[in-house]
Amino acid sequence: MIDANGFRHNVGIILANQAGRVLWAKRVGRDAWQFPQGGMNFDETPDETLFRELKEEIGLQKKDVTILGRTRRWLRYRLPPRMIRKTEPRCIGQKQLWYLLRLEGEDSLIRFDETPKPEFDDWQWTSYWYPLRQVVLFKREVYRQALLELAPYLFKHKGQPAYRPELDYLLDD
Repeated sequence: MIDANGFRHNVGIILANQAGRVLWAKRVGRDAWQFPQGGMNFDETPDETLFRELKEEIGLQKKDVTILGRTRRWLRYRLPPRMIRKTEPRCIGQKQLWYLLRLEGEDSLIRFDETPKPEFDDWQWTSYWYPLRQVVLFKREVYRQALLELAPYLFKHKGQPAYRPELDYLLDD
């Protein structure tokens, strides 16, 4: 789903283990690492997209995770000009809601064989802030915003509101 401004609606997934380390995944056949993410379909809510992408990209089901938090608003990044397709609909970047999840089972639940064309072929647990220094430059500011906003949910700082999916209608565009 691409909005009138050319941004594709998308969810980003930061998956943490019980020790507070986060899943960092390697794109198939490339030396490019990122958090799992995926585009929303027209008929999906952000939570529905989250659980579909979670299953497709890393083999996890809703029962395997707990939602710890979600960004309060859409975060956007623009694609470099060389990556923008010339065909319609024209997508100039991503408009993302980011979720922080905790894995409630064993590492062996993480799998890449849930779809005929996997997105990732390797993964590792990293420190929470490591991806910020490693992600491709054009995504770095969105990663910074998401990690900063969601850190209190993982590290139990006080003063942050609990995630409440029933308030999705308050999201700004």
